[in-house]
Amino acid sequence: MNLISIPALADNYIWLLHNDDSQCLVVDPGEAAPVLQALADRHLTPVAILLTHHHHDHVGGVAELLRHFPVPVYGPEETRAKGATRIISEGDTLTLLGHTFSIMALPGHTLGHIGFYGAPWLFSGDTVFSAGCGRLFEGTPKQMYASFQKVNQLPPDTLICAAHEYTSSNLDFAAALLPQDSVITGYQREIKELRLKNQPSLPTTLHLERQINLFLRCHDIDLQNKLNAHPASGEEWRVFAALREKKDHF
Repeated sequence: MNLISIPALADNYIWLLHNDDSQCLVVDPGEAAPVLQALADRHLTPVAILLTHHHHDHVGGVAELLRHFPVPVYGPEETRAKGATRIISEGDTLTLLGHTFSIMALPGHTLGHIGFYGAPWLFSGDTVFSAGCGRLFEGTPKQMYASFQKVNQLPPDTLICAAHEYTSSNLDFAAALLPQDSVITGYQREIKELRLKNQPSLPTTLHLERQINLFLRCHDIDLQNKLNAHPASGEEWRVFAALREKKDHF
């Protein structure tokens, strides 16, 4: 199986996962034109479209793609009106291109947001970004924290296929908060050089994210001190909430 990232809109990535028989999955097509071009260039034929949530920059290309390729569209209930024809939820599994995907409920960005996990890939939509997390448009910090904890239970070699190129700005925030963290500042420099060459920073690995993503480090005493957030046992989501609020105003 081979993974392709297609830049779209301002900073989105649409993901294609294809096998050696030129069949592919299309994940979160925010627009159709770049997908159709990529399919033509690589002589690929989609067998399904996967949707993580209902926002237009993730579903805007569905109708046009279906005009060319009438395939099943898998997504959560909130995407039913956006073109989903097969409604799925946590606990469901899909076998596509001979590969099994588990559906994970990942509320926070939206209430019905899901992820598709089929080792080693996690299509995380707007939940986990490299060095960051999605904005809380519908859910609560406690819900998003729980979603991050769920992702953090996956194997360290999991490839996180996030839907936006936000890595550099996320690292700027992390480095501003923890300037003494040499792993974060070193990776910040690396990503800036990568982006100057217009190369994608994704996918990332869970192993790396555990080091550079502050939203996975709410147990970190240095981070808690910076945020002046010292939660009671079992309430690390409060650190997550303080961190998300600070990022909102960065």
